[in-house]
Amino acid sequence: MGRILEKFNYHGLFFKMFLVMVASIVAVSIIITYSTIHMSERLFLDTFSITNSKVIQQVKSNFETFSNSAAAAANEVQQSGTIKNYLSKDDTTSLEMSKDYYNTHVQMDRAHLNVDDYELSIMITGMNGRSFSTDRNYWMIDEETLAAHEITRKMYAEPKKLLYQLEQESASPMIVITKSLIERTTDSIYGAFYLSIKESEFKKFYSSFTSEGNDILVINSSGQILSSNRPEMIGSTSAFLLKQAEALEEQDGYKEIAWMETNQIMLAEYLPALDMHIVNLIDKESVLDNLINTKTIVFSSFVIVLIAVSIVFLISRRMTKSLSRLVKQISSLPKKNFDQYVTVTGSYETKQLAYAFNDMLDELHNYVEELVQTQKKQRNAELAALQRQINPHFLYNTLTSVKIMVQQGHKEKAGNTVNALISLLQHATGNVHETITIEEEIENLKSYVFINQVRYGERIQVSYFIAPDCSSLHVPKLIIQPFIENAFFHAFNQKSEGFIHIIILKEEDTLICEIIDNGDGMQIKSGHFLPDSRRNRQLFSGIGVRNVHERIKLLYGEKYGVHISSNPGAGTHIRLVLPVIRSGNNSKI
Repeated sequence: MGRILEKFNYHGLFFKMFLVMVASIVAVSIIITYSTIHMSERLFLDTFSITNSKVIQQVKSNFETFSNSAAAAANEVQQSGTIKNYLSKDDTTSLEMSKDYYNTHVQMDRAHLNVDDYELSIMITGMNGRSFSTDRNYWMIDEETLAAHEITRKMYAEPKKLLYQLEQESASPMIVITKSLIERTTDSIYGAFYLSIKESEFKKFYSSFTSEGNDILVINSSGQILSSNRPEMIGSTSAFLLKQAEALEEQDGYKEIAWMETNQIMLAEYLPALDMHIVNLIDKESVLDNLINTKTIVFSSFVIVLIAVSIVFLISRRMTKSLSRLVKQISSLPKKNFDQYVTVTGSYETKQLAYAFNDMLDELHNYVEELVQTQKKQRNAELAALQRQINPHFLYNTLTSVKIMVQQGHKEKAGNTVNALISLLQHATGNVHETITIEEEIENLKSYVFINQVRYGERIQVSYFIAPDCSSLHVPKLIIQPFIENAFFHAFNQKSEGFIHIIILKEEDTLICEIIDNGDGMQIKSGHFLPDSRRNRQLFSGIGVRNVHERIKLLYGEKYGVHISSNPGAGTHIRLVLPVIRSGNNSKI
């Protein structure tokens, strides 16, 4: 202890200068880091609000265009004497009834032209019990139910107003635009106008401007949410949001609110023609996390502080022993980071130790690289062996089916089946290292599906949805076929028929392949995204689901692979995530 105190006293000035400099550098770094993050957030919020304000204006324009079309349709119905006679006449002869109905049909078609750009239905009802609808199947509600409905009651309460109301009793929520049909001379109501549009269609006016953490809500004057990109909110009432939206009418820009236990950035725009508010809610934390990487800023500041402290240390104490410096470098190496070499400085002995340590890292790198290459070769060898082990039962059953077709005189169908089998075998027994285009992979899938439909019938229908810009992209061979095989032989044991959808599209630098079926589904154990491989043996090539997953990760890295979601009775959704490969690259496979 005495020796430590003596050493500290001997180097007292050095320790004091060093501690003061470290404290100063850390304090300055903290202040700068905090200021940078705070200013970045404020700049982003201001910029983001301006951008989203323009988006809100675009959404407003979409709604106003639709509102004008709906109002024009309602006005044309209101002004039509033919429709008025149809809805106000008493019972007449069958011939006159048919004539009135025909003339009303013509007038309604003319009124529908105003909203022909939208998928919707127009219905009119009269006090005389007559009604007419441009599409009965679109909004299936009977006249008796409609007459007693809340939306009709509200319409008659405000007969001269075009009301936008939410109807949730149908199979899917509907936005219903209502207006009383009034006799101008007497102000008496002779009928009602209903324009119904599915909420999912209504949502298209703004859905392209939404994203995760960036939501849009359409709120009426009662605070009811008529439409939103978040379905769970539709139909609920929020007086708080309505109050905040009304407050925003008196000020420009945005405001920050606390709603649903999160901090939200709120923008709003009032639609006078619809008597509704468009509310844009942005999850502040989610958006800022995506834009401002606080961890990176803090880490960068930490690195800068560390460099500054190191420089101060070297300048303040040149005579620090080289061996201590070497020990400090080695001890400060992060775990599992074998790319950080030590600096070769100091005395001869220290340099030799540094050389030895760096050589050890080089040998370790070489060993790891050799190990990875060995694993790749082993995996490719296993896949190649599996690929060549074509299941004899598959060949036997297919050829037996061909034989039966020939005996029955179906020679053309038998020939097509043989051609499909030849194409399939050429694809399956080729070089496992190759990649093929999406177009070629789909053609081989069609051959496989054709053979199975010949053998088992067409109870399972397969559809292909391929983005045009994906046809020429490359994928590893036999990357989708195992999932189609699983769907054919394991997904429809309880259900007698169904469908399989194959969807391929590109998202930036990622290729997404999805296989969706409406079959039996399965229970996936918690913590496992792949089913038990023992229950999913492959009847054709032997290459299973887990083989595909491991192959993708080995070839392209941890960010790629297979993801499966499924529930019993609800079908299975398989998602393959691959890199975008624009031409064959055998060195990757």
